[in-house]
Amino acid sequence: MSSSENSVHTDPKFFKKTLTSPSRRQTFIRLLGYLKPYWWALLLTVVGFAINSATEVWIAKLLQFITDAINRGDQSKQNIFPLLIILLFVTRGLGSFLGNYFSALISRNLVYKLRVEVFNKLLRLPSSFFLENPAGMISSKLIFDVEQVTAASTDSMKTLLRDGLTVIALLGYMLYSNWRLTLILFLVLPPILGLIRFASKRFLDLSKGIQETMSSVSHITNEVVSGYHVVKNYGGQKYESRRFDAASKKNLQQGMKVVVTNSINTPLIQLLMASAMCVVVWLALRPEVISSTSAGEFIAYIGAAGLLSKPVRSLTDINQQLQRGIAAGESIFALLDEPEERDEGKLTPLLHGNIRFEQVGLTYADGTVALQDFSLSVNAGETIALVGRSGAGKTSLVNLLTRTLSPSVGQIYFDDQPIEAISLEALREQIAMVNQQVVLFNDTVTHNIAYGSLADKSETEVVAAAKAAFAHEFIMKLPNGYQSGIGAEGLQLSGGQRQRLSIARALLKDAPILILDEATSALDNESEYYIQQALDNVMQNRTTIVIAHRLTTIEAADKIVVLDGGRIQEVGSHKELIQLGGQYAQMYERNFAE
Repeated sequence: MSSSENSVHTDPKFFKKTLTSPSRRQTFIRLLGYLKPYWWALLLTVVGFAINSATEVWIAKLLQFITDAINRGDQSKQNIFPLLIILLFVTRGLGSFLGNYFSALISRNLVYKLRVEVFNKLLRLPSSFFLENPAGMISSKLIFDVEQVTAASTDSMKTLLRDGLTVIALLGYMLYSNWRLTLILFLVLPPILGLIRFASKRFLDLSKGIQETMSSVSHITNEVVSGYHVVKNYGGQKYESRRFDAASKKNLQQGMKVVVTNSINTPLIQLLMASAMCVVVWLALRPEVISSTSAGEFIAYIGAAGLLSKPVRSLTDINQQLQRGIAAGESIFALLDEPEERDEGKLTPLLHGNIRFEQVGLTYADGTVALQDFSLSVNAGETIALVGRSGAGKTSLVNLLTRTLSPSVGQIYFDDQPIEAISLEALREQIAMVNQQVVLFNDTVTHNIAYGSLADKSETEVVAAAKAAFAHEFIMKLPNGYQSGIGAEGLQLSGGQRQRLSIARALLKDAPILILDEATSALDNESEYYIQQALDNVMQNRTTIVIAHRLTTIEAADKIVVLDGGRIQEVGSHKELIQLGGQYAQMYERNFAE
């Protein structure tokens, strides 16, 4: 892997931005929209935290109660004071439980709902999205960003409700006790709001940086885990360690900047509040003020003012949490707003297998020309072999047939119907495909063969497909036969065994069109011989497109199409092309010699 390629993959801005970033307010409102189904839980959360906030005022009133009782020598009130304290904490515990439980219920359900929505969105995105965005960065959105979103919608809401209601309750009590003194506290509001506004922008920018660096960390991890054998065999441990360390260090630096900003912002706000409180206390102690209040009222007022410190500090700390969640929300909504795979086809025909290409061209987004002026007719039941050097356009052509890609120019017809007029589901369920890169899942043998829409196939049909692919024998040697797990990506099997399971899956589908993209590339000579016989049988009365480097495996094809630079160079049977003595004949001679 080249250094330039690495720099692209680890660039945190590699994930494309297709839409204009929404405002923080729009993102937050959109997040709150996910809470609508849980309005009842939100109501109980408000009730719980309202009870909790009321107990803060109750503490101030209890200070007044006991102080006045002591000054007046009222023993009966002194006797019930312990009971009032117990009642206070029972009530506070009930309110705290209601608020914390139902806010957590909303939070975890939001994570669940968002994660499922993001995953289902990924299933509907076009292949181009996955080609342009590394898997690690995509998984980071699904795992890390979704968790962070709860900070904006529910965790911050919890703090806003609990501590916001507490501040309102305490300020309400203080205004009721002495509104003139309490108004002094409002003098520090403008500078506090200014600090919060400045810190909010700073936190949002830094939070976006954290999201990006976490994407890089996830991407590098994903590459190393999936390519561990290359890392070990080529001694890439030190290089990958340095790469991961660099990405992690960027994440650390972004995180520390958040800590520094928060560590400066919160004390400054507290200093402003403390200064205002000092002025209030100083004025409250003036003889002309204190003379008109009882000792209990004075202590209750000062106690309420002192109780303001903790919820105010929590409300200032929430800013960091809120901006981090909003940044994650923007990241997730950018993915959710990605254009989905277009499917304007309405037809659901039963295909016979006639395929026609008319001057088809394909150019990728980066300007690479994969195919140009490609015209070819394939009759139902024919076997067409595509040959050519790497990069000739063979795989691109196959991807056009499944509408994984769409032609830039020209038209493709199935049974004289334009390909885009056929629905994606109807098209793809009638095409079986065995790719060069085998894709298996961390599941049983049966579920890997009878995958997806094939799950309703009987056990007899699954076994028959495995036998036809010469996979039955090795499957029966596994600990639990067809119910044996094969590990992540089927890595508990050999390359040839994985390829045979992939072929068995295609055989089980029994589609009228079969695509074999290097289907025998991972097999030894003996397995290839038997599987080639099985494929010869299954290809009868079925349109088959074969991509192969071993030209000896396609000698019986009805047509061999030689591609070079995305253009057709030669078309004919094996015998015709050998007699022609052109590019195919030279390729065959080299291949035969090997």
